Amino acid sequence: MTTRTADELTVEFAGEEFAVEPGTVFSVGREGDLAIDDNLFLHRNFLTIQNVDGLWLLSNVGTRLSATVTDSGGRVQAWLAPGARLPLVFASTSVIFSAGPTTYELTIHAAEPTFRDTQPESENDDGLSTIGDVPLTHSQRLMILALAEPVLRREGTGMSELPTSAQAAERLGWTLTRFNRKLDNVCDKLDRIGVPGMRGGVRSYATNRRVRLVEHAMAARLVTREDLPLLDQEHNDDNA
Repeated sequence: MTTRTADELTVEFAGEEFAVEPGTVFSVGREGDLAIDDNLFLHRNFLTIQNVDGLWLLSNVGTRLSATVTDSGGRVQAWLAPGARLPLVFASTSVIFSAGPTTYELTIHAAEPTFRDTQPESENDDGLSTIGDVPLTHSQRLMILALAEPVLRREGTGMSELPTSAQAAERLGWTLTRFNRKLDNVCDKLDRIGVPGMRGGVRSYATNRRVRLVEHAMAARLVTREDLPLLDQEHNDDNA
């Protein structure tokens, strides 16, 4: 058995753990130390982790894709664009990103985190504080749930294929027009408070806003696995 040192990091993905030692550069992508997937939308080398002067850094070395980085409590969220890097200061950090229609999530665990939480989480915390307390209607929440369902049903970290708008609308028993109207409204709300990725070019906008919305919803805990029964309830009500 390998003994892990206090300043070592562990990357968890799809039930596997990978040790990252100081003095090395750990790479994540289609290739590298963590070869995630043969998805051609994914960079060969997308993310790197290394220790610089005693501080662990997560860097985006890709040219097109971005990642959402959050502490695993969903209280702090950052957008890691190409060329950017962030310090890994939490005991557990979630990294969520999408390549094409597939969303990935990995978790980075630090044995000796720089930041330690000294304030207990409120039992009444609904997760909305991380996005500026933007109110969501019941139907807007359902729309997000339908898109995020594959991710929420997944056990632990890993990858999930996101549904198209038509598939998500069918899951709810809605028309595609109704679904897209709700999607527009939610993306507009998040865009107004500065959530990145809610807008895009004409060609990529339809896909990008869906995957970016799911990334943000997961990171900010807008929806959780406990909300999933609402989907069947809505589908049954609409088809009664």
